[in-house]
Amino acid sequence: MIDVGALRALRSVAALGTLARAADELGFTASAVSQQIKRLEREVGVPVLAPAGRGVVLTPAGKAIVDSAPEVFQALERCAETARAVSAGAPRGVLRVVAFSTAIRGLLAPTVPRLATRCPDLRVHITEQDPDQALHSVGAGTADLALVHDADGLRAPLPSGLAQRHLRTDVGDVVVNRAHPLVRLDPPLTRADLTGLAWVTSPPGTVCHQWFRRLFADAPEVPDVRHLVDDFASQLSLIASSDVVALIPRLARPPLGDRLVARPLRRRPKREIHAAWRRSAQASPAIRAVLAELGSANSCEDTRDDQE
Repeated sequence: MIDVGALRALRSVAALGTLARAADELGFTASAVSQQIKRLEREVGVPVLAPAGRGVVLTPAGKAIVDSAPEVFQALERCAETARAVSAGAPRGVLRVVAFSTAIRGLLAPTVPRLATRCPDLRVHITEQDPDQALHSVGAGTADLALVHDADGLRAPLPSGLAQRHLRTDVGDVVVNRAHPLVRLDPPLTRADLTGLAWVTSPPGTVCHQWFRRLFADAPEVPDVRHLVDDFASQLSLIASSDVVALIPRLARPPLGDRLVARPLRRRPKREIHAAWRRSAQASPAIRAVLAELGSANSCEDTRDDQE
């Protein structure tokens, strides 16, 4: 009989390309993962991996095993979830959640204390991951629930075996110092209102930087970018102490206080936030509890266009 741990190891190696990266994801040493793969090869009687440069690739037999793996894991998870639901009823144990940074700040951080009160036997373990990696982690079984986003409608493909639910729409506003001339303009702001401003933006490769570039995609002038800062709290500190402005998603914003103002744009950049989980875990009381709490919080979403 094929060992489930070895099967999980092969699936991670196939997705990540090396024994070392799979070991990091699974929390083992590379040597331990290698031993699991060798045990799997002894069980099936044929090689499942072949060297390829500095990494490895699946043999035809290995690919056949990996293609069949989701059915195995889904069946095992259905057995476990059914047992937990029948014996417990209430959410309990550990729920492993992976999410991008602003979802952690804006959605999960307010939700966890409420869950602790309503579900005292449930412990939520949160790990920061980008959407692509988060979906892989849920599909591979190393996480239970993922919070992911698209970028202006460019949604990451949903792996087979996963289900998802829309949680909310996040939009970006321009945040300025209260003394900035932009505060005197009537919202919503147009791109013409943004001409000639000094900016602090998130670094290239981030969603917010993509939003920023699209604002000026066909502008005759190159925007004046003074600072590239990934941390939104640091961006807000620069805005509060100087004349720079920034495009910041609402999920990433703490209360702005008296010194800063958020101004909406006529063409708001936006992204859709989704939760994703394995279909085989559909009956999980823990997943249902977290989704219900996130849905309840989002129904009270602040939609005001001006300062908080």
